[in-house]
Amino acid sequence: MPLNLTKISFRSRSVESLTKWLDGHDSEAVLTTRYLPKRHEEMAGGSLYWIIEHALVGRSLILGFEQRPDGRWHIRLEPKLVRVQTVPRRAHQGWRYLDEKDAPADLDALGGDSDVLPPRLVGELARLGLV
Repeated sequence: MPLNLTKISFRSRSVESLTKWLDGHDSEAVLTTRYLPKRHEEMAGGSLYWIIEHALVGRSLILGFEQRPDGRWHIRLEPKLVRVQTVPRRAHQGWRYLDEKDAPADLDALGGDSDVLPPRLVGELARLGLV
């Protein structure tokens, strides 16, 4: 089973703005990080799960990692957002690992997104201990 990452979408304040950013790339979207994940070899076929307003809202397939000339690393992503079942997630800096068994299901697999709660509401319900 592939290993995944979680990351806060700090430049995108909504699912719509994240989708727009990803759609603005042709073959791949790129994120920059200081360090290569130690478990990067386990991420073949894995995804980066996006956190917006304290909730996992979608994922993008990880295409690979590439070192920049300044020593930082690019996380290469498929420029597509796959919506997932909204799950509360605490904020964190950088990225965190997410095992496949703990990853939320894709909305397509659940039959669409008509019953999805907004990320802000899921975050607030989680803060109150209701989800």
